[in-house]
Amino acid sequence: MQPAELAKKYNKIAEWWHQNHSDSDYGVVQFKLALNFCAQHGQALDVGCGAGGRFIRILKEKGFNITGLDISEKMVHLAQKNHPEDYFLVQDICSWETAQKFDFIYAWDSIFHLPLNKHHSVISKLCSLLSSGGILMYTLGNATGENMDEWLDDTFYYSSIGINANAQLLLDNGLNLLHLELDQYPERHVFVVAAKP
Repeated sequence: MQPAELAKKYNKIAEWWHQNHSDSDYGVVQFKLALNFCAQHGQALDVGCGAGGRFIRILKEKGFNITGLDISEKMVHLAQKNHPEDYFLVQDICSWETAQKFDFIYAWDSIFHLPLNKHHSVISKLCSLLSSGGILMYTLGNATGENMDEWLDDTFYYSSIGINANAQLLLDNGLNLLHLELDQYPERHVFVVAAKP
């Protein structure tokens, strides 16, 4: 599924997403665990920021400045409305480039929408965007390959290179693996935390 097509699907559900996730506690325990590893509270990057909400509020309490990326124009509009002091961009992480470095980078339930052949390059990019001592946290599927799934009366694309390939990719990019957990077992949902020395 091409990014433009995925953007249209998330544009259709942006208001529903915002109403159901803004004050949700979904992922908050995992997010705070990852954040506890982060010694520097300067710049944070949210990959697949959606409409903002719970994670951004936690970061603001810690003193972070936040840059958020999403391919959905409506999601980014909502995020900017909800968090006017922060910086949100309609961008595809596959092609987005920046010279900025970040102390904390996270991608909660977004990387698994990437085309399968983009996982290696995107994860490597995120590793390269970390400042010294920076923390990377993201979620992935405990599977390999591609699949389509029905959700909210629409069809969404998912892909994963699996646990072992993700762990090896982080190590190959010079990161130290800090935490990896099947956090919704028996669901195949995994979250991983790694640090740049």
